[in-house]
Amino acid sequence: MAEPVKYIDRTRDYYLSQGYAKPYQWAHFDQIPFSRLAKPLSECRATLISTSDVAIRNPDGEGRDKRHEDLVGSAYVIPTETPEELLFSRQEHYDQHATHLDDVNSYFPISRLKELVALGRLQSLAPRCHGVYTAYSQKRTLEVDAPEVLRRCREDEVDIAVLTPV
Repeated sequence: MAEPVKYIDRTRDYYLSQGYAKPYQWAHFDQIPFSRLAKPLSECRATLISTSDVAIRNPDGEGRDKRHEDLVGSAYVIPTETPEELLFSRQEHYDQHATHLDDVNSYFPISRLKELVALGRLQSLAPRCHGVYTAYSQKRTLEVDAPEVLRRCREDEVDIAVLTPV
């Protein structure tokens, strides 16, 4: 069995190798912002939020891939009904010896969520899913990106979000 990737150690080593004076500070909260669902899961509208740099291929294979024209801070939108075969990741910051990005549902499980809707486990999916480019800035995440994603989720009347950090 392969050894697990020691992500925290690698991140600390990376930041130190880049000349930062102190190690990377991981986000930490004394209280977790958790709340119980106000209704059954089968009555909830869901969305997907990922940090996997999901992009949309140009359907004809020609020209440039679709750019995120709705970018606010590091947050962007992926329409929920985008065909799975058009979704991919441009991400290069992962252990390319231990994994791959061939299965979009491993980092952006939109097909699995659609299956849950079809089974009646979820009521519906919001029209938009969300991506957040990794900015390595807790301040930017707390003050710009998270509030923007929350605003969009409220616009779409989202009850729950599935988070896939990559």
